Amino acid sequence: MDIHRKDVHNSNTPALCRACESRHRGVCGALTSEQLLRLSKHSSRRTIEAGTELVGESTKVKSYSNIISGVVKLSKMMADGRQQIVGLQFAPDFLGRPFRSENGVSAEAATEVKVCSFPKAVMERMISEMPELEHKLLDQTLNELDEARDWMLTLGRKTAGEKVASFLLLIATHAYPDNEADSVEFELPMSRVDIADFLGLTMETVSRQLTKLRKDDVIRIVNNRQVDVPDIPRLSERAGF
Repeated sequence: MDIHRKDVHNSNTPALCRACESRHRGVCGALTSEQLLRLSKHSSRRTIEAGTELVGESTKVKSYSNIISGVVKLSKMMADGRQQIVGLQFAPDFLGRPFRSENGVSAEAATEVKVCSFPKAVMERMISEMPELEHKLLDQTLNELDEARDWMLTLGRKTAGEKVASFLLLIATHAYPDNEADSVEFELPMSRVDIADFLGLTMETVSRQLTKLRKDDVIRIVNNRQVDVPDIPRLSERAGF
């Protein structure tokens, strides 16, 4: 019996956790049924509309969240008011920086997002008491660091076409982690203006590169935001991998 079936038949696992899409891929995957039950007593599950701020930059940290589904946009504000998108988070990423008093970035729902949130004090106490939870959180943090370094390469060395292809590949592989097919269809989580900001390009350049990928049949644009990728390995090749 696989781990998912065990959860279904284990009455000790909270019903909310048994129904969670990210139960075994997120930090909660390190917890036993008893530990999940303890955490669930303090957790709350919310659905957040696109465009809603989840976390404000430089605000006091009051809670942490597991992203269950959707895409979260991370941004930093400069002193003169200019804003830069510095990253994207997907399920089952952990939203927040443990043991930090203030948030270092702002987080906004780029699409409709489902999160499971926990009070700061409860989560930090469990992290300090449970090495397996701390290790899982560290592993996820290091994975995000590796991805950030890869993205630095994308921004610093790749051509405009490779940047746009890399962005599409990021969405195709991270927003749908359970997809095992070589094709995927998805809705762009950001406007062309935000994509340009994220990639360090102009909106016109982003549009031209999307059109080029469409003409080369690497992607199919169903409508303004809906994108069909018929061959993910081919898109990966255009991204420079």
